[in-house]
Amino acid sequence: MIAFWIVAVLLMAGALLFILTPLLRKDEVAHLHALRDEVNLMVLRDQLHELDADRAAGTIDAAAYESSRQELERRVAEDVQPGTKLAKTVPRKNAVGLLVGLSLPVVAVSLYFLLGNPGGLDPAQTSAPKEAAHEVTEEQIQAMITGLAQRLKDSPDDVQGWSMLARSYNALGRFGEAADAYARLVKLAPGNADMLADYADTLAMSLNKSLQGEPEKLIARALEVDPKNIKALALAGSAAFERRDYPVAITQWKKILAIVPADSDIARSTGDSIGEAQTLAAGKPATAPAPLAVAPAPTNPPTATAPSAPAAAAAEVAGTVELDAALRAQVADTDTVFIFARAAQGPRFPLAVLRKQVKDLPTAFVLDDSMSMVPDAKLSSFPMVVVGARVSKSGSATPTAGDLEGLTEPVRPGAKNLKIRIDAQRK
Repeated sequence: MIAFWIVAVLLMAGALLFILTPLLRKDEVAHLHALRDEVNLMVLRDQLHELDADRAAGTIDAAAYESSRQELERRVAEDVQPGTKLAKTVPRKNAVGLLVGLSLPVVAVSLYFLLGNPGGLDPAQTSAPKEAAHEVTEEQIQAMITGLAQRLKDSPDDVQGWSMLARSYNALGRFGEAADAYARLVKLAPGNADMLADYADTLAMSLNKSLQGEPEKLIARALEVDPKNIKALALAGSAAFERRDYPVAITQWKKILAIVPADSDIARSTGDSIGEAQTLAAGKPATAPAPLAVAPAPTNPPTATAPSAPAAAAAEVAGTVELDAALRAQVADTDTVFIFARAAQGPRFPLAVLRKQVKDLPTAFVLDDSMSMVPDAKLSSFPMVVVGARVSKSGSATPTAGDLEGLTEPVRPGAKNLKIRIDAQRK
């Protein structure tokens, strides 16, 4: 900090020497007026450069930047008036030079503290993790989602937009609004099994996690479209298990085992669910609360025309998430798990996000462009991304101290077989 102020003083001294030398040789007040304009322009121009730098660094948002820039432009209009001349002349006085010499540093320092970033001089702040400075608050995420909802009022037939809105509401736990968005999607893109399964899952969450009634009807419609849809089969088994129809649950879940690789996490999780259902069907007491078979989110967005396979693969990341056994006692089965991808360099809000619960771990995941929460910020928009998982007791999308998390090193979109271990506590 001391070095900064020494350099600043030296620069101001040089500027004053350059400015005051001609000033003290002139008798015309008109020249003083022109010189004042030049000083004002110099200060305002420097502040504008600094303002642009702060905007590029992300330390101020677009609204604050635009407000500060308009204030600077207003000052230019008021303080700088080229062509104005004064008729009167006055004798040269050293007081004029003294006035400029005192006012220039005062104005420059004042504007810096008003529009600059004095906190950046604090070593404690500059040494803090860069991620903290770029974390997006839940309020900002909510504002982005609200903006998307407003845009869809003008584009009510935007299937991709409604899909993005539904997933965003779902990730934030706003299941009622997510279900409404999926209801809109059902009308815009009928006959899409992935979308119907997602709608059933979300509607069940909004109905106290019950799959009975309308959710089960949606599951049946999804299986009519695609009898091998993994998520629909998983939900169908869960719905049967919920009403204690264990033979039907076993039948549905066994269909999943015929589709997925035998050594996959989905196969292991489904096998555990089948074993629990078989135990209960035989009239034996359950050794633990029955797990529900959970399938990963669909990799294709619910659009009328699916993207080509190479394009879809390039815009997704996939892998598995597990919780370190040493931390298991710190969390409950119902604690929320957010699986997300964010830019390695750039905005810190999630580019794609998937919501699970601790009881689902270990679990396989796929994140793709269809899970974006912001239309113009997707996985495919960035060359490198960081993939992570976070356990949130509060269920909030905003990271807080005490959350458990695990992160990968930066990877390219398209990366597969990622291994994420939740093994650290957020400070």
